[in-house]
Amino acid sequence: MGYVSAVPVPQPRAARAAVPTGGRRSLAAALLLGALGATVVLLSAGQIWAEGTASVGGGSVPVEADGGAVTGVPTALAIVGLAALFAVFAVRRTGRTLVAALLALSGAGAALAAVLGASDSAALDAEAARISGDTAAAVAGLTHTVWPYVTAVGAALILLAGLFALRFGKSWPAMGGRYERSGTPRGGRKAPATDPDRPEDLWKALDRGEDPTHGG
Repeated sequence: MGYVSAVPVPQPRAARAAVPTGGRRSLAAALLLGALGATVVLLSAGQIWAEGTASVGGGSVPVEADGGAVTGVPTALAIVGLAALFAVFAVRRTGRTLVAALLALSGAGAALAAVLGASDSAALDAEAARISGDTAAAVAGLTHTVWPYVTAVGAALILLAGLFALRFGKSWPAMGGRYERSGTPRGGRKAPATDPDRPEDLWKALDRGEDPTHGG
């Protein structure tokens, strides 16, 4: 008479490897997007965002303002996002979700600040007032470059990295997951007994850093 076994049927190796492979791909995508986005934001924020002219002594002189003068928000949030990107691997469970959300919010905030800065004239007005010595001076012929929008694109990449972390972060490994804080392997197993009469056992013991000639 047959019986029903309670032992689970092993799944094919391909099925077991599907999740880790997907996790590795999403991890690589998040790292690439986050690092690339932060780099773009930091570099483009240092470029000229706005240009114009200021009246000085009956003439006009050119004035310009870089992204840092227009708004420092994208740079600050890019640094926060970059820190959050690497912090994702140092935390687990709820902590990882919170850090991933911070990463996404950093990208969204930086993108919004960059778009708003694309039409801002306060930085150039302040520069015109400084050059002319007239606090009421305003810049003329105001134009904006493409760099605020490049910054917004970089911030959007940070946002995407955060969304990847929120969606797939649970399957990502954590730093130090294999070892406890003491530096010893988690749940360390007792080394198998070494038979001095078997050369393969001696090689395995040496590979583990043990002295095969020491008994016990």
